[in-house]
Amino acid sequence: MTTPPPQGNPFAQGQPAAAPQAPFPPQGGYPQQPGQPGFPPQGGPYAPVPPQPSGRKLSFKTIKNIVIVIAVASVAIGGYIASRDDANTAAVGDCMHRGSTSDNNPDLEVVKCDDAKAQFKVVAKIEGSYLTQTLASSKCEAEAKDFQYTYTESGDGKDFLLCLKDYKK
Repeated sequence: MTTPPPQGNPFAQGQPAAAPQAPFPPQGGYPQQPGQPGFPPQGGPYAPVPPQPSGRKLSFKTIKNIVIVIAVASVAIGGYIASRDDANTAAVGDCMHRGSTSDNNPDLEVVKCDDAKAQFKVVAKIEGSYLTQTLASSKCEAEAKDFQYTYTESGDGKDFLLCLKDYKK
């Protein structure tokens, strides 16, 4: 007949059996209160501190992207505002100012007629492309007899011809 192995470690053959262990004391250091198992008593001298909200810091990459978006938006808005008074927005009766002495790019802009910069008045605006000065002049002659200058624009959206005369204040 064989004897059963000692209790505890089944591989501890030939070793004396260990003494039984005492149960562990309760964790947390708080005595248990009846009716509230597992919860520490409330209202101690130190109230529990609520967790701090995690402060989210902006990374350099995020800040850089925000600055780029603002710069692009500023350029787009500035371009729109600057283009509102270009020659393509002129209508018959508007006054114009020549911003450049170059005949290839006179940089005409619409100004108020009571502005000191007003130099020309639009007497006709004709849609279409007029590639030669002779063709533009003959078209203005048919539309407005008292014109003195022609201005054609093509390639940027709609093609048009402005027939202009000196503005006398």
